[in-house]
Amino acid sequence: MMKKLTILAVCTLAIAGCKNEAPRQDLAAVQMRDSLNQIIAQKDNEINDMISTFSDIEEGFREITDAQNRVTLAQQGEGTNSAKRIKENMQFIQQTMRQNKELINKLKQQLRESSFKGDQLKKLIENMQKQMEEKEAQLQALREELDKKDIHIAELDETVANLTSNVNQLTEETTQKSQTISTQDKDLHTAWFVFGTKKELKEQRILDDGEVLRSNFNKDYFTKIDYRIDKEIKLYSKSAKMLTAHPSSSYTLQRDANKQYVLRITDPDLFWSTSKYLVIEVK
Repeated sequence: MMKKLTILAVCTLAIAGCKNEAPRQDLAAVQMRDSLNQIIAQKDNEINDMISTFSDIEEGFREITDAQNRVTLAQQGEGTNSAKRIKENMQFIQQTMRQNKELINKLKQQLRESSFKGDQLKKLIENMQKQMEEKEAQLQALREELDKKDIHIAELDETVANLTSNVNQLTEETTQKSQTISTQDKDLHTAWFVFGTKKELKEQRILDDGEVLRSNFNKDYFTKIDYRIDKEIKLYSKSAKMLTAHPSSSYTLQRDANKQYVLRITDPDLFWSTSKYLVIEVK
């Protein structure tokens, strides 16, 4: 009888041990699955960010080609209207070329920092770089062609309406206007962001008595960006809290593979419509 009781007790303990072990195994499986899902989500986000940048670059090239065609068509006409259209389109081409260069550099950085490494992506970036070089060569040829055309336009304007004094003055004015337009365009799409601990934000008077950007805050502490280019901000923290108000539909705040937060701005115009300043508290 005693022997049977002993065997029964051992079996009971063994069964109880199995029941305790099962939840531990289930928990480990769940944690592993969550980690894998997080890695997959991170890769998806990185790829989506790069695809978005690719799309922006391709759209830029399309707009450049369209503007080149408009310049070619405008050269067939004469007079001040034709000259004006040519100059406006040339300014647009130059601005878009600069923007595409910045986007290509951003794409290279995204690939360097990404956990996703692919030779095909590198080839695509190399092809875009070559396309940029080809566009630059085309733009240079177009400039040389317009140099000759500008002389004719200046002479015609002087004869018909006496609007220009000489080609040098026209070129100087055009350059100044181009620089002004470029500066105004960049200023229009400029924004500033900062992230820091509560202590750091208080020290810079960015956070003052619970209020954000109240007065006399240190603007030099912010990072200046062109929000058409910079749509992703890595926060390098496992805790992040938005202190400025931005439409929730215009961004996502997600963790990367290291469980650190990354802000991805999906609709830049909407995101920055409420404020050109972004403040995030991290720990």
